[in-house]
Amino acid sequence: MFALFAAPGVAATLLAQSPPAPQSAASGPKPLWTVSSGLASPESAYYHPQSGSVFVSSINGGVLDKDGNGYLTRIANGGKVIGEKWATGLNAPKGIRSVGMVIWVADIDEVAGFELTAGGARLASRVRVEGAQFLNDLAAAPDGTLYVSDSNQSRIYMVKDGKSSVFVEGAAIEGQPNGLLVDGERLILGTIGRAPASGKLIAFDLQTRRAAPLTTENVGGIDGIEPAEKGAYFVTDVIGRRLLHVASDGKVKTLATFEQAGADIGVQPVTQQLAAAGTVFVPFLFSNSVAAYDLYPLIRAAR
Repeated sequence: MFALFAAPGVAATLLAQSPPAPQSAASGPKPLWTVSSGLASPESAYYHPQSGSVFVSSINGGVLDKDGNGYLTRIANGGKVIGEKWATGLNAPKGIRSVGMVIWVADIDEVAGFELTAGGARLASRVRVEGAQFLNDLAAAPDGTLYVSDSNQSRIYMVKDGKSSVFVEGAAIEGQPNGLLVDGERLILGTIGRAPASGKLIAFDLQTRRAAPLTTENVGGIDGIEPAEKGAYFVTDVIGRRLLHVASDGKVKTLATFEQAGADIGVQPVTQQLAAAGTVFVPFLFSNSVAAYDLYPLIRAAR
């Protein structure tokens, strides 16, 4: 999600944009498909491998409003909407991940899990995150531990066995924490820098919690993070409207530039070790749409 909303100057600039034709990329191929109805300020798109579905969170109101208007939409990978309001009763849902057949979403000051059933969504759990103010992105470890960023407090929480605790906070987080991804024994964090500095891409060891930078190049303001090949990542620069590839050696390449800001992306890999292909799902918050792009032409064009 736009941690930018906690930075009034930047937020005002983005919110004042008149959304142009939203879903096409300013550079790169046209979308494979676009869903532009039934979404309301879509913030995160997540590909769920077990069901082959794309789940999209709609804020549908203020980013910190506890109005009960938020919901999740389920879309088949092909662009057909399976459930426009697959899960409801949320406030301002943002980052999405899964543990098995439970879809988890960050929602202001709690995380909510919905079990994917034949009949739709069943609320499996709600966990209040003590002290949270602006929960943003979500990451899940194989053992079911959840990690969630708080963009107002330079803090990452850990949720395990229904209880929350602080994983890391303070100086180790450079800028406003946003995108998260568990990658093996590391938690990857993307931040939005405080102007005029760029955000950072940082890896935290899950055991020692020590931080190490993954690149010194300009990554703009990171929103979504997804795995590419081993040790490399796809990220969205929400400020620069870019989809980036960050290689294992820290080199950054722009894969596409969008007409407006793409938020928290999801990726469907072709294989478990995504080499040079796959599909990326990009939510466009200001145009109430989500679009799918073939990654291979984007990667090839950036070489």
